Amino acid sequence: MGIFERYLSLWVGLCIFAGVGLGNLVPQLFELVASVEYAHVNLIVALFIWIMIYPMMVQIDFSSLRDVGKRPRGLVLTLVVNWLIKPFTMAALGWLFFKVLFVDLVDPESATEYIAGMILLGVAPCTAMVFVWSQLTRGDPNYTLVQVSVNDIIMVFAFAPLAALLLGVSDIVVPWETLLLSVLLYVVLPLVAGALTRQWLAQRGQGLAVDVFVQKLKPWSVIGLLATVVLLFGFQAEKIIGQPQTIVLIAIPLLIQTYGIFAIAYSAAKAIKLPHNIAAPACMISTSNFFELAVAVAISLFGLQSGAALATVVGVLVEVPVMLSLVAFANRTRHWFPKEQ
Repeated sequence: MGIFERYLSLWVGLCIFAGVGLGNLVPQLFELVASVEYAHVNLIVALFIWIMIYPMMVQIDFSSLRDVGKRPRGLVLTLVVNWLIKPFTMAALGWLFFKVLFVDLVDPESATEYIAGMILLGVAPCTAMVFVWSQLTRGDPNYTLVQVSVNDIIMVFAFAPLAALLLGVSDIVVPWETLLLSVLLYVVLPLVAGALTRQWLAQRGQGLAVDVFVQKLKPWSVIGLLATVVLLFGFQAEKIIGQPQTIVLIAIPLLIQTYGIFAIAYSAAKAIKLPHNIAAPACMISTSNFFELAVAVAISLFGLQSGAALATVVGVLVEVPVMLSLVAFANRTRHWFPKEQ
């Protein structure tokens, strides 16, 4: 495991502090970056997200889909939690906290945007960071690839309609063109680029070239992730410093959602007797979010300074330390599951 994976929480934490600090010291710089957009999509953020996601997409082997039928239970668990449970519990928790429990603490417009940000997190199952969580739990890498591949295919078709449905329920007008453009930019095009690159490399290097290429790109992927975190927290620096209580309010339902979904998935995995090397990654995929896509769509739909964008950024803040704690828990409870297949 490289130094980045080993100290992932530290690097992200430092970038959060750097983003907040720079956002308050040189706000003009972030205002300039925020102005570089097309069709409500920030091009600089899009570039860094692409730099981060593209190497991950190259790792996805769609030929592994033929192995789905051999061990379907782990995949079924992930899909049920990701698409039939998680989006709806996230929307319900957002409504409960910001329309009922926190109604006297947050103005109605901001509350609606916070709920929207939470919904966008809930309908975006994890893609990029899945490989890190799987590696940390000693998961089956090939099965993880199957899960990611199937999730990405479903996301291409389901993300926009499901997001629109839940956002509509929350009385938010959905600009379909922007939503579909974001799916195209952050899911479809990287998937196609990754698949074409993998095919080209496999033909040239008989499979080994793919691993070499990904290892060469890995530092750039890290730079893309950390730069994205710096920018996102820089954009929201004034709100974070001026409204720390808002960060706490948003974090509470996100924490409940994350730990709750993991508890549901992990209990189900134990009940159906999945081996740990399939159960742990399946639960990590079910629990974590494709926050890059959620942040991008929130920015596209509501703007860089919106409450929805802030909620998705808080999702980034919450996700890494929480997921690392769940990785530790999963590794300590390996003996709960049958021997690995």
